[in-house]
Amino acid sequence: MEIVTSLPADTGLSQVAQRIRRIEELGCDTVHVSETVHDPFAVCALAAEHSSRLTVRTSMVVAFPRSPMITACAAWDLARFSDGRFQLGIASQVRGNIVGRFAMPWTDPVAQLGDYADSLRAIFDAFQHGTPLDHRGSHYTFTRLQPFFNPGPLAVPAPTVWLGGVNNRMCELAGAVADGFVAHPTGSHPLSLTEQVLPALHAGAKSRGRGLPRIVVVPKVIAGRDEPTVARARQTIRKELAFLYSTPAYRGTLDRLGLGDTATALAAAAQAKRWDQLPELLTDEMVARLVPQATYADLPDVLEQWYQGLCQGISLEPPQDPADDAEFRAMLDRIRAID
Repeated sequence: MEIVTSLPADTGLSQVAQRIRRIEELGCDTVHVSETVHDPFAVCALAAEHSSRLTVRTSMVVAFPRSPMITACAAWDLARFSDGRFQLGIASQVRGNIVGRFAMPWTDPVAQLGDYADSLRAIFDAFQHGTPLDHRGSHYTFTRLQPFFNPGPLAVPAPTVWLGGVNNRMCELAGAVADGFVAHPTGSHPLSLTEQVLPALHAGAKSRGRGLPRIVVVPKVIAGRDEPTVARARQTIRKELAFLYSTPAYRGTLDRLGLGDTATALAAAAQAKRWDQLPELLTDEMVARLVPQATYADLPDVLEQWYQGLCQGISLEPPQDPADDAEFRAMLDRIRAID
């Protein structure tokens, strides 16, 4: 099992080195770099510079505001700079952000993202082999790459392309075109994986005659060195879960668990901007059904019960208290052994 953790979204460029060193020292295999308030490629460059073993993966770069050529050049540089430790995760984002925040058009996001991935691979092929660039897709056409603008071949493999997704069409797309798939936190529950995500990935893979992409789940795991620490973490995660599941598009897991009324109540509270009331709608029993929770001593067994055979990677958050790092590090070897 691949051990993944996310670099906190508020990490400033001056903080990257210290946080990345700790993540690597903890024994994690991969760090996810999001795109929220910082440029993800700048953060990834620093993460690669200040690590020697970590895989550095964007999760996820917002694709549509960038030409695939711009993204391909950045990914190529990072692959070379990191000696092949960089992986490119791309996503569509939602219409409101693409149109209102980035001032870009919104058409068919599934078709566009699929063409984006195909464009990247065509550009990567031209970079690596010097072959003429001739990609003509549903949204992008690339027919020009003079030698002056070609960065030249890599001595390491080209960056793998990862997608995320929530609805069936986007999951099917990932199955069809992606090397890897990062499940949304609300789609990382075993029921959602088995009833919706995995069937959609299989359908997409079958449509292209290929195998499944590698799957990483991102549950909001509640963990700590002892029960009081777990209880404190539960209060933080309760707020995050309540906010996530207040989005109607993310209610699927609640419906599958027979908690549809709770999903409706969360959505209504969010629509009324009653943000403080959201956590009150999720009881301890609900939280226990939504996410794995245990002390570090018990967490490997819990995760094995939840995820054995369903994924190849799982995202965990480092301890809040560095004094717990040694116990967390020892626990990871047991989690890594899950197949």
